[in-house]
Amino acid sequence: MAESWSFLDTSEPNFRPLVVIELAKGTKEETIAWFTKRIVDKKGSGGAQLLVKPLVTEKGDENIYLVGASHLRLLLGAEAVGLVKECNDNSMRTFTYSSRKTFKDFADDNHNFLTMAECQYIIKHELENLRAKDEKMIPGYPQAKLYPGKSIVRRLLTSGILVQIFPLHDREELKKLRHSWYGRVKVGYQPLDEIRSYFGETIALYFGFLEYFTFALIPMAVIGIPYYVFAWEDYDKYVMFATFNLLWSTVILEVWKRICAIMSYRWGTLLMKRQFEEPRPGFRGVLGINPVTGREEPVYSSIRRQIRIYLVSLPFVCLCLYFSLYVMMIYFDLEQWALDYHEENESNFSSLMLYVPSIIYAVVIEIMNRIYRYAAEFLTSWENHRLESSYQNHLILKVLVFNFLNCFASLFYIAFVLFDMKLLRQSLATLLITSQILNQFAESLLPYWLQKRHNKRMKKRMCSLKTDTDMSLLEQVNLEKEMGTYFGTFDDYLELFLQFGYVSLFSCVYPLAAVFAVLNNITEIYSDALKMCRVYKRPFAEPTANIGVWQLAFETMSVISVVTNCMLIGMSPQVNALFPDSKTDLVLTVALVEHLLLAIKFIMAFVIPDKPRDIQIKLAKLEFESLEALKQQ
Repeated sequence: MAESWSFLDTSEPNFRPLVVIELAKGTKEETIAWFTKRIVDKKGSGGAQLLVKPLVTEKGDENIYLVGASHLRLLLGAEAVGLVKECNDNSMRTFTYSSRKTFKDFADDNHNFLTMAECQYIIKHELENLRAKDEKMIPGYPQAKLYPGKSIVRRLLTSGILVQIFPLHDREELKKLRHSWYGRVKVGYQPLDEIRSYFGETIALYFGFLEYFTFALIPMAVIGIPYYVFAWEDYDKYVMFATFNLLWSTVILEVWKRICAIMSYRWGTLLMKRQFEEPRPGFRGVLGINPVTGREEPVYSSIRRQIRIYLVSLPFVCLCLYFSLYVMMIYFDLEQWALDYHEENESNFSSLMLYVPSIIYAVVIEIMNRIYRYAAEFLTSWENHRLESSYQNHLILKVLVFNFLNCFASLFYIAFVLFDMKLLRQSLATLLITSQILNQFAESLLPYWLQKRHNKRMKKRMCSLKTDTDMSLLEQVNLEKEMGTYFGTFDDYLELFLQFGYVSLFSCVYPLAAVFAVLNNITEIYSDALKMCRVYKRPFAEPTANIGVWQLAFETMSVISVVTNCMLIGMSPQVNALFPDSKTDLVLTVALVEHLLLAIKFIMAFVIPDKPRDIQIKLAKLEFESLEALKQQ
């Protein structure tokens, strides 16, 4: 890539463009001059002490700037953000510039000590921490108010002056990653360390979880195939499969915690200290004093927020849940119509018509989920949460509750109200397969096709352009700034969460559910890799030590699966035969077994350590050394 940037070497020999800043067309010169000055000013003067260069564009009226940093500045930034690196003694420690020589592979002339993703994360951190000093407004824009301590970048974004900030791809590294990741069809593990080095820990952990979950589904799939072949219509034999399902759903989540701890320790995020959260960009309020930091910032009454949540958001969510149940009843009316039509005609066409209501319902479910997602985002933003973590938790809760009811209510109704195992099997198969096909098309195939068309048009424009600017860099920036923005792993985890529900809740009735889940996840790995490398802009790396609130979501689903499978076992004819005279004894026995299984589940979660023993020892050793160092001081 050095050749692509050679035109920049005349003024700054060490300048390496890492991040692109795009300002709105027509942004006033005084605003640009003030903002770029704050970027390059020294830290002691309130600047970021970064390097910034304008990019000459084809029309000359686009305000695009390339941001980089010197090697020394990045090392100091690594210390400021608390990056954890491997030392020469193979331990993991927080990087400090004063002890830089003790870290593995460090050398003053080794510019690859920090990965490109880490460098871009440092630059993002420094830009976001550019704060107003005594300015009352953005120069040139009196309506864009500032106050001491306000993040300048966030104000520019909310005012529409700053269009976007995104990290540049490294073409050579991306080419190598694509080849090792999805360039050839192979049976093997993903290059998670390379994914982490390029995209950061959050995305690497998602692909690690996707890979692990796919392997964890294989035992269910292997058992499900002969079960399907030899006991297809004999629903009395699903007791053993349901029992295995109970153990499987508990064990895989506990084992994942250990695997996650191993990866996050190796990557250094297990030791990273949680940074103090700033107010999210969309937070609004009256200017006041933060009692923790002592800074001026917007404040908003928590009582008003609670009123919005419980008097507006909660009734709206309940209304949506009611509408979802209403649509479900329409689906059952269609099922009855299809069944009556088949009984009257008894033809191949009428047999196919039996699947039509389920397919239509599956499509409607996907449409309703996507529409509700937009409504949930609007409501959660309107609730005006101060912190991004609080915003995400409330959004996830809203989306999970609706998606759970929307996707699984019909299956619960069929299983425990209609007691129709044949219809349950048919509905589960149709919902699972249809949702997988729609998700693959909407999330990967369609965006890839649209992006490919855009790239062709852009390359034709670039070929007809005559400019002295380095063409490869100009082409790269123009292509990447028009790419879609990757909004995080929310939708990807949600898809896996719903898939886990289909497999753990009712797969004993349809044993091939795990088989289709494995096949879908194998294609999901390749399609998600493709969209990360070819469809979306490169996202900023986000250090994280686990999958966050999604771990709790999956564990909650596994608890529900215990209850569901116990009820299915209690409904089986062979269990009913054990209690021919008293249904009360049957209910009490099933309830007792369910409580025992839940107790076993929670005991297993307590007994199986979340971190392997060797990592526990290493963490304890670091804590001991830190305490000893404090005593000496």
